[in-house]
Amino acid sequence: MMRSILNPRARRWIGASALALIAGIGGGTAFVAATAPSSAQSAKLVPAAQITAPAVTNVPNFADLVEAVKPAVVSIIVEGAEKDQGRDLQRGGRQFQFNFPDLPDDHPFKDFFEQFGQEFGQGGPGGQGNPARPQAPRKFMAAGSGFVISADGYIVTNNHVVDGADKVTVVFDDGTEKEAKVVGTDEKTDLAVVKLDGETDLPFVKLADTEVRVGEWVVAVGNPFGLGGTVTAGIVSARGRDIAGSSYGDFLQIDAAVNTGNSGGPDFNMSGEVVGVNTAIFSPNGGNVGIAFAIPASVVKQVTTQLIESGTVTRGFLGVGIQDVNKDIADSVGLTAAAGALVTEPSKDSPAEKAGVKSGDVITAVDGNAITDALDLSRTIAGKNPGTKVELTIWRDGKEQKISVELGKLDETKVAADDKQAQPEQPAAPVPASTSVGLTLVPNSDGQGLLVQDVDPDSAAAERGFAVGDAILEVNNTAVTSVEEFEKAIAAVKEAGRNTALVKAQRDGNTRFIGLPIDASKS
Repeated sequence: MMRSILNPRARRWIGASALALIAGIGGGTAFVAATAPSSAQSAKLVPAAQITAPAVTNVPNFADLVEAVKPAVVSIIVEGAEKDQGRDLQRGGRQFQFNFPDLPDDHPFKDFFEQFGQEFGQGGPGGQGNPARPQAPRKFMAAGSGFVISADGYIVTNNHVVDGADKVTVVFDDGTEKEAKVVGTDEKTDLAVVKLDGETDLPFVKLADTEVRVGEWVVAVGNPFGLGGTVTAGIVSARGRDIAGSSYGDFLQIDAAVNTGNSGGPDFNMSGEVVGVNTAIFSPNGGNVGIAFAIPASVVKQVTTQLIESGTVTRGFLGVGIQDVNKDIADSVGLTAAAGALVTEPSKDSPAEKAGVKSGDVITAVDGNAITDALDLSRTIAGKNPGTKVELTIWRDGKEQKISVELGKLDETKVAADDKQAQPEQPAAPVPASTSVGLTLVPNSDGQGLLVQDVDPDSAAAERGFAVGDAILEVNNTAVTSVEEFEKAIAAVKEAGRNTALVKAQRDGNTRFIGLPIDASKS
């Protein structure tokens, strides 16, 4: 039973109003019952005319749609055990640690702290002493949603729903329970496929072939808070959302009510086709606030096809470090619009390097399709199979060029290792020299380029984020190893009539381009 949120005074008012209305129905009008007129007054009153409300038309009615698709939507119950023995007091948290006080042997609490430490696997005071008592893996249960995509029992859900599962139970709308096995998962897109064996005639739904538009109706069906078969409706609020730093997702934002347990559940269009799979919500309190995110059907179709065929997902690999092109960078390279992906460095022996892609190139299109930003390029390349030949449109030295590249296979483990680069040591600087752009630079005796020793806080360089310790590698795609070369490159930008210099900088081993505004009127 839900708790009432009305205060006692409000309840009394509502009760009195209800009584007046009920009495009014018996006496002709609410006014008569509320004021209790005399019989003489009542004889003079004329009953009010009955109100006839006009029929409301064109109101969305999803009943037939829901009745048709619900048999293919399932609840998924997961049982398992925490594989990480370091997890303890809260699921998802690290092992409990306590800084035990160094107490004398005769202290009344010494025995207590030693026993407390053994309970949580820490031994005696300071974490030393008696060995930790072995702990059994902690069991857990979780619930999510899913939907059947084939008559022979393939079901789509989220990776995070079945992650770590030892047992997966599928519950249909009519209450039927069947045990399923995990066929494959993809952490990058948060998708998973499970399978019911021995099935040949299950009701199933289709993934949409056409992309849903912003403003279209969607109906979400799922298992929020364990309430299987729950239906909510809303519209597509936005497309192409980037959440949690995903390099591969291209999420739909919907305003249908989505809560805990809806994960893995489908969003249907008005034709009963799945346009998205719910994966996350934005919420300051853990509940629905009208902002939910779904994996679009195009991504679901591509990933689930590979999972069903091989149990894994392979992605195309170009092999470049990239960043967005902002207005400063666009101005510095002569682009009219701030769009595309700027190559910071091609990876050694990568498909891109072998094809001739260089640091400082701006990739503006792939196979003739415009690239809006770095994330768009990542999604585009990841969506292609290894071995695919693609044509890159690049902007280099003020003009457009075409480069053909055969994509390799993305090695996720190698990419993760490459991302962990050691911070270079910053040697003692020789003689520093000020520059015309507010940077004080010195030659980098232990590497390439120049080191930033000081930044004028009132300069454009400070506004663009240059900091002490940064390495300046190139200006306007020209390597610089001395302050004189730096100033010469800046002068060349001014002579070309541009107001922004493209500076290639490095910090903590990570290379990035920065558009640095300069005053072209000064020389």
